[in-house]
Amino acid sequence: MAVVRWFKRHLVVIAGLVTLGYLLLPNVIVTVFSFNKPKGRFNYEWQQFSLDAWKQPCGVADMCGSLSISLQIAVWATIGATVLGTMIAFALVRYRFRARGAINSLIFLPMAMPEVVMAASLLTLFLNMGAQLGFYTILIAHIMFCLSFVVTAVKARVMSMDPRLEEAARDLYAGPVQTFARVTLPIAAPGIAAGALLSFALSFDDFIITNFNAGSTVTFPMFVWGSAQRGTPVQINVIGTAMFLVAVLLVLFSMAITNRRNKVKA
Repeated sequence: MAVVRWFKRHLVVIAGLVTLGYLLLPNVIVTVFSFNKPKGRFNYEWQQFSLDAWKQPCGVADMCGSLSISLQIAVWATIGATVLGTMIAFALVRYRFRARGAINSLIFLPMAMPEVVMAASLLTLFLNMGAQLGFYTILIAHIMFCLSFVVTAVKARVMSMDPRLEEAARDLYAGPVQTFARVTLPIAAPGIAAGALLSFALSFDDFIITNFNAGSTVTFPMFVWGSAQRGTPVQINVIGTAMFLVAVLLVLFSMAITNRRNKVKA
């Protein structure tokens, strides 16, 4: 009975750990197989421990080139979507104008619409405009679908802000620029950062929309898909593991800063 009582008391924690383990299982497999030395073209069965892929992460032709293109697109798409999305979010929360309700509804369309439909629509638009498919058409498409996520994240943060803080800053003779820079922006920063990080991840990871509008440009997800038809280089697992570790380090760094600020306030 004691075991049953202990299990009931910790059921939520156990369920959370099991769910987390299930979510992290693919990352663990990718990490393990990044140290594999397969016999043949496919890296699907464990053969032998090796550090060769880690010593030569760019040992596969064109892989690092496609990775560089994906990183460039993700960075520029994040900057564009974050700037535009933040301005749109503030406008939707702070101002009243015609068609405000319609715009609020339209913002969610890219999030709800199937990617293949959006990809085909964008391809049709670019072809009708006579645009040459490539880096810039991918960038425009990525900014468009990342915009909705940024607006949603920043809007939720701005709506939770206490307007009395800005009023207090104005009462203390702070100008509009000072109020925005020292009060509004720091409060909205977590929402802006969340939208930016989400935009980067979505842009870097996207395949369907990119594949429709890429032309001859090959991004990293497209390279992975093409390689899977002929073989799976171990270096793909190395890149995936490295990006996962960077993401974990960013989360830990953010948590450390938050804990330090909480201790200072206490």
